[in-house]
Amino acid sequence: MTNRKKQRGADTAVQGTNDSSVLSKVSAAAQGYFHDPFLQHFVCKVARRAPLINRGYYVRWRAVDHCVQTFLQVTQHCAKRQILSLGAGFDSLYFRQCANATALERTVVFEVDFPDVTRRKAALIRSNEALAAMLDPQYEHCPTGPVYMSSSQYFLLGVDVRHASLVEDALTMVGLDQATPTLILSEVVLTYMETQQSDDIIAWAARLLPHSLFVMYEQIHPQDPFGRIMQEHFVKLNSTLHALREYPDTDAQRQRFLDKGWEQCVCVDMNDFFIRLIPDDERLRVERLEPFDEYEEWHQKCSHYFILTASRGSLTAQSLLIHPPVLLKSPSWSPIYLPVKTLTACVEGLGSASTCLDDGHILLTGGSCRSGRGAPSRLLLKGPESWTESVTVKPSSHLGVRLYHTVTSTPGGGAVIYGGRSSPLSPIGGLVNVTHHGGSLHEEQMVCTGDHPPLRWRHTATLLSHNGKKLLFVFGGKNECEAVLGGGYFLDVDQQHWMELPVEGTAPDDRHSHSACPYQGGVLIFGGLGRRGQPLGDTVVLKPNERGFCWEMIDIQPPPCPRYSHSAHVIGKHLIVVGGVWLYPDDVPGVSMINLDTRCSVDFRLNTSSVPWPLMLHSFCSELTDQKNVELLLIGGGGNCFSFGTHFNPQLVTVDLQPALR
Repeated sequence: MTNRKKQRGADTAVQGTNDSSVLSKVSAAAQGYFHDPFLQHFVCKVARRAPLINRGYYVRWRAVDHCVQTFLQVTQHCAKRQILSLGAGFDSLYFRQCANATALERTVVFEVDFPDVTRRKAALIRSNEALAAMLDPQYEHCPTGPVYMSSSQYFLLGVDVRHASLVEDALTMVGLDQATPTLILSEVVLTYMETQQSDDIIAWAARLLPHSLFVMYEQIHPQDPFGRIMQEHFVKLNSTLHALREYPDTDAQRQRFLDKGWEQCVCVDMNDFFIRLIPDDERLRVERLEPFDEYEEWHQKCSHYFILTASRGSLTAQSLLIHPPVLLKSPSWSPIYLPVKTLTACVEGLGSASTCLDDGHILLTGGSCRSGRGAPSRLLLKGPESWTESVTVKPSSHLGVRLYHTVTSTPGGGAVIYGGRSSPLSPIGGLVNVTHHGGSLHEEQMVCTGDHPPLRWRHTATLLSHNGKKLLFVFGGKNECEAVLGGGYFLDVDQQHWMELPVEGTAPDDRHSHSACPYQGGVLIFGGLGRRGQPLGDTVVLKPNERGFCWEMIDIQPPPCPRYSHSAHVIGKHLIVVGGVWLYPDDVPGVSMINLDTRCSVDFRLNTSSVPWPLMLHSFCSELTDQKNVELLLIGGGGNCFSFGTHFNPQLVTVDLQPALR
């Protein structure tokens, strides 16, 4: 009895995912991500979701719709064709396709879901004139099921999908033709079942329908930090993702379908789908729909979902997804893992900035944390055992919420804060001079002359010198008008004057969320997110010369894996790149070491076994904290994990670089 009660509770939770999903799809449609005037009839009211949620449901909708349209096009000359939607929920596919006069010619749509879900859907259709008008005038409605609604082209069946024999009986009763080309849809459905049950459904469909295309959209990568948070979210909802344990990635899912009787299978994650299977002009349209600044979370979300097509028969094989070209090479992993240790100091910061001051203290500015945004500037002080946080600030009236800015230390124990934003529509102008006296921080707005750069955030600001002048070099970033910015700008720190200097050579591509380190009197830039929304992996140095500076590309072999939202430091002849976000699907970035003399690179994984929480290394800060430059202090980081909640790394963490530097 207890097990049955527990199962009923889990079933109810799974059915609840339908309600939240359709609300999110309605929000995305209302904001113009896709056209679907029928979804709104399945919700009580339209609620606007965050831009990240809208984008996530857009790419889900687009991927499934892409597969549907391809199938309908390939089978357009068939005498008959069928669409079978498993766990259809409140999907509007039938009504959306009906709005196109010819889309469903000679096509029958069968939808299967829990009886409670289909009963509610049938009631909504019957009570809505626009939906009911798209069925036969004499459509049939049976309130006791299992056929809750039937017309010549649409059947709504209330059957538990886990019981294949009952599903088959119901489908046979309403006329499913096993010899007809059939599209089978499963949109985040099978993973809620026990894995053996979902395997049985996949094998059953292959046996039942010899001329079919199976389309599945689900989650992958359960064990990395984002995946752990994703799993915890669904466990809290009492709707565990079962298939992830046995089929954790796209290769495993592809082999799963081949083993269950499908002849061909293509499976890609949603980063691949969005970048390579959506036209450039459509991507650009979507990216301009709403203010957006959650790139890390977007790419992480897309790397944890896939779209799969599996075929039986030669005709439906033409509907398979196109294999995207493999553009990413695997990282050059060393067998060495770098030790990671959690410190006792609890310091959070998402989108903060940090710098080491002359006295060895670390200045941490801005960002957001669990308690809100607009954190005051504070000092991290190193004690005999660990670090402590001290906040004694005399702020300027100009300071407030500031994220994705820079803070750069200057000789004499001070620092300069530049740029940032309070929201994706509100960049912050001006510079702030920070001085440190007697344990207190003093912050004062700087009044600068000269031609100011456009306002920006996600840029870099690096201190260098030229002809005895201290210069702050600002490069890259983005703002509310431009997705990426380029160019370089020089501020004479002492004179507080923006000046022009000759810069020769080919400038690197525009970018944001890159890294920039002082190097041999110039600046060493690595990575970032480029204009097409894809991570960059180039290494570029701005070198001083007699006239000014000169850009020079550094060819690294093997090329480092492109990434952004990382941090970086130069130690002797090595560029150390830490964390970040990349599109390589099978691992998360650790530490990349680039030898600037030999121009070769190697990647090191982090041993995070002693860290009791998911360590998300993007939108974080890092500083070298010991005299030998072998210990790296990681500060803050985390992100908004789609609809699964926001994660903040709660404590300071150190990485021992000695094994890599040997």
